[in-house]
Amino acid sequence: MKSIDKIPTSKINRASKLVSTGAKIGVNYLKYYGNKLTKSEEEARSKLDESNASDIYDSLKSMKGSALKMAQMMSMDKTMLPQAYVEKFSLSQFSVPPLSAPLVKKTLTRYFGKNPSELFDEFNYEAINAASIGQVHQAEKEGKKLAVKIQYPGVADSIGSDLALVKPIAMRMLNIQGQDADRYFKEVEEKLMEETDYALELSQSIAVAEACHHIPNLLFPKYYEEFSTGKVLTMDWMDGIQISEFTKNNKDPEKANKVGQALWDFYMHQIHEVRKVHADPHPGNFMVTKNDELIAIDFGCMKEIPEDFYFPYFELTKPSILENPAAFRQQLKALEILKDTDTPEEIEFFSGIFKELLGLFALPFHEEEFDFSDPTFFEKIATMAEKYSKNEDLRKVDAGRGSKHFIYINRAFFGLYSLMNELQSNNIKVNNFKEL
Repeated sequence: MKSIDKIPTSKINRASKLVSTGAKIGVNYLKYYGNKLTKSEEEARSKLDESNASDIYDSLKSMKGSALKMAQMMSMDKTMLPQAYVEKFSLSQFSVPPLSAPLVKKTLTRYFGKNPSELFDEFNYEAINAASIGQVHQAEKEGKKLAVKIQYPGVADSIGSDLALVKPIAMRMLNIQGQDADRYFKEVEEKLMEETDYALELSQSIAVAEACHHIPNLLFPKYYEEFSTGKVLTMDWMDGIQISEFTKNNKDPEKANKVGQALWDFYMHQIHEVRKVHADPHPGNFMVTKNDELIAIDFGCMKEIPEDFYFPYFELTKPSILENPAAFRQQLKALEILKDTDTPEEIEFFSGIFKELLGLFALPFHEEEFDFSDPTFFEKIATMAEKYSKNEDLRKVDAGRGSKHFIYINRAFFGLYSLMNELQSNNIKVNNFKEL
């Protein structure tokens, strides 16, 4: 993949990039109106989505930073966006052009006050992995192989302005009206700021490893404070393959269950015991060793789960609550899904939608063991997502309902379910974490 020699860091340069993208989108809409004269609405809309997704992603990947991170976040929830956007935005998890070697050297020297040859015995200037906020290089010190994550220049400084630029696009794509958008975007901005603080990530990584070290078949790298700063994070180099490569080649159900159980136990222990969860569960953050052990990395995005959210959220997974209209609506109010100002018609409308959504989401929690390889479970999710994406009544109302905590907790669960399905784990003990 071709590397890049510079990233637009000023507000003017980044805004100009998005303005030019907006112009391309305008042309795409003109083509869409023309296509409607000769093609079906479905064909014309599909072509529009493909063109817009490609133009938006091409713009964001050159900007990197929080704008690209937003694309990555949205790609993980396959119920929110048309498939064209999901497919294109999911490339932000893996396919992002890295910084060139001269820019890497300049950046590391600026962050550390020393060039790589002064810090390490060996340093590979070719990035092993490039993502939205930083890229990873392999290094060696006193015979030990290390992974060095370097943050892209200007990422932290541009978060506020980036979100202001992408906010109108995201609001339109997600059907969120202005009156409710600010609290959601504030939550995203705060978490993105945390993700650019590698000193915070260092402490979070150590804390997660200590809290979860007892989980079988789960490994963490060791982190090195002396080779880390607020913009550089150094850890052990972990030998393994990305989880997507493992799932693509694995044909052994026992191996799939071994890795899947470790992943499930990792998340359940965090959520129910630690009350703080790794909220960035995309495939690039997990690897598998040759002994089929799971390696977890990248703890820049950790979400605390406050008690006033935790209890009503998991009350809604219980059949006794789902089947009791009064109790169900009480929990919906606690989670800010229903509002005091709602009319009886709105209460009925949103209660019906969320009962269907939560009834499906909660199915794994109704079983002692769950089969995440069962295609019918995920087909139901896809069918329901398609149904609501075409629901004209839903399009007319503001989709900005629910506590701000939903953003990252749902992100954790959508990502977890997706990974469990990708693994094809079919014999997962749901409450196994309680016995560890």
